[in-house]
Formats: sequence, C-alpha cells, structure tokens
Amino acid sequence: MFTGIISSIGTVIAADGGRFTVRSDYAVDTIALGASICHDGVCLTVTSVQPEGTGSRYTLDVSNETLSLTTLGQWAAGRAINLERALKAGDELGGHIVSGHVDGIARIADIRADGDSRRLTFEAPQALAPFIAPKGSVALDGTSLTVNEVDGARFGINLIPHTLTVTTWGRKKPGDLINIEIDPLARYVARLLEMRR
Repeated sequence: MFTGIISSIGTVIAADGGRFTVRSDYAVDTIALGASICHDGVCLTVTSVQPEGTGSRYTLDVSNETLSLTTLGQWAAGRAINLERALKAGDELGGHIVSGHVDGIARIADIRADGDSRRLTFEAPQALAPFIAPKGSVALDGTSLTVNEVDGARFGINLIPHTLTVTTWGRKKPGDLINIEIDPLARYVARLLEMRR
C-alpha cells in the first residue's frame, strides 16, 4: 500500500521489453529483493539491485498485462518517473490509500497557470468517470491529488509549486498520458450498490 506522497524522482536508464532498469537516490541497503516500489502509480517488484553512487540502480520485470494497461509501454531510457516506497505501519498517511493497481490511462487535456500554481484538466476513460467526484481523491502517476471539478469524463486538479517541483508534474504537457487509480473507497461503494440492485 502507498499514500500517493511522492518521495523521489527516478530515471529509467534501460527499457527492454518487459524489463526496466531504474536509477534512484534510494540507498541500496534500504531496498530488499522483492521490495514493492510505486513507479508513476504502478506497484512493481524489485528483481535485482546494485549500488550507484550514494543511490541505487535496480531492475523491474513487468508483465504484458501491466504494459497494456498502463503508460509503461511508452517508457524509454531517460524518462523521469515518480517514486514512492511502500507504506510501513506507523508511517504518516499524508495522502490517501493507494494500491498501485492502475485502473486506466487518462490524458492531459489542458494546462493553464493560476498564480504560482497550475490547473490541469484531464480526460478520464468513460468507464472510470463515475468514480471521480469533486473534492474526492485520485492518484495520477502515483500522486495523491484532490479533484476540483468534474464535467462528464473531464476533471480538473490544481498543482501547487511544491508538487510541481518535487514530482514529474512540472514537466507534463497537454496530450501526455497519465496512469490513473481511482479512490478505492469509490470502487467499494460502487460494488456495494451494484450488489444491492
């Protein structure tokens, strides 16, 4: 489980089909083989790890299903990615509960300045639109964000300067595809209502 609070930005340094190599500033002795780390919102398992400077370089094996349902199929060497370590008992829950199981891919429809912040409008897959509510939570590329407004399958969020600086959001542009995970509570409520019908 994760919180959607990004702790580092990693870099893809090799992409070979379903195997990726990532460079991070996480110390090598803090990453166990089999560790779960969230990469742009996708929970992936570390399959090997080596020291690199004061940080680390590690590999990830990714299934065809994950490649087809997320943005990982577009990853190439040089891509910056949001990273988050798995939640530990007793950690502060600063965002919302994020599983790292991506529900689909959203597209950035528009970006505009709003003072020092930026307002982004997204186009969600039609099937996920009913799960996105104003003032609700959504994980976008692994970042826990609050929904400002909703209009059909479109929804807006506001990014403060801190978020733009410590994540990959400051590099995004209209048309970019983004991993989206809806709030698990919305999913369970929808399932409960479905079973009552």
